[in-house]
Amino acid sequence: MASGRVLVVGSLNADLVVRTARIPGPGETVTGSDLVIVPGGKSANQAAAVGKLGGDVALLGCVGDDGNGTMLLTSLARSGVDITHVRVLPGVSTGSAMIAVDDAGENCIIVSPGANGRLTADDVRGASGFFEAADESAVLTLCLEVSLDAVKAAARAARERGARVVLNVSPYQKVGADLLDLVDILVVNAHELADLTEQPEFEPLGDWTGVVSATRAALGTSGPKTVVVTLGADGARTIDLTSGVASEQIPSPRITPVDTTGAGDAFLAALAFRLAGGDELAAACRFATRVGAYAATGEGAQNSYPTAEQLADWRP
Repeated sequence: MASGRVLVVGSLNADLVVRTARIPGPGETVTGSDLVIVPGGKSANQAAAVGKLGGDVALLGCVGDDGNGTMLLTSLARSGVDITHVRVLPGVSTGSAMIAVDDAGENCIIVSPGANGRLTADDVRGASGFFEAADESAVLTLCLEVSLDAVKAAARAARERGARVVLNVSPYQKVGADLLDLVDILVVNAHELADLTEQPEFEPLGDWTGVVSATRAALGTSGPKTVVVTLGADGARTIDLTSGVASEQIPSPRITPVDTTGAGDAFLAALAFRLAGGDELAAACRFATRVGAYAATGEGAQNSYPTAEQLADWRP
């Protein structure tokens, strides 16, 4: 399909992954598998997923001048990502994520920012060439693994050129109106929505009247007009903040998960890819749930993402 460009600004991490029967509790030690180091980072994952689907995608971020940085750049280039605007910082470690994955495919993640913490708003504002393709057909995806100042600078640059801005508030932190006013679509999972609304977690397949009211109250009248809520095995739902209406459940294919690491990034990438290709939100979400489910059937993040051909042939 023809597609506008997907722009991604943010994080690149080396994922240090250990599989274990169960995630340990506080103060507990468990035995795990051999350590595996694979390419990751929420923004790099999103860019790689778009590239593997055949999209036109570029990434802006930072890595260190170490072996992990080289691994990430090589993986992204092979996935079809324009890495022209990924800076290699001398004397700095590449960001890393320590990930434990249990037998049910669930994970626990600790992120060390490394070079990601050096991406500044000035870096973003200085990357004028990166935003040249940010026209009305383009989509910018953002997460919160880099500084809020850099995120805001990227959102502002994209909006000034007419591109749509999609923000995933992960890792969760409160963000102000100065960022939300620049966002078109907010993407959250169930845990993040509970944090955002300061409400108990909700029944994904239940009545969403209270969820919609709490979300509208939390975000106010400005900011994004749409919230996409990812629900794992239960798929996704959308909230139109203007009308105060939640969509019906958008189901996910039924699978036996192997590793859910990066599945949310795959969903977000697929959503942006199809929005840039002209899809309406509901159709883009349906496609994204399929890509996210596919990603959960393989190990790791970027290594588990499908090409367009693999996805077309997949029969869950």
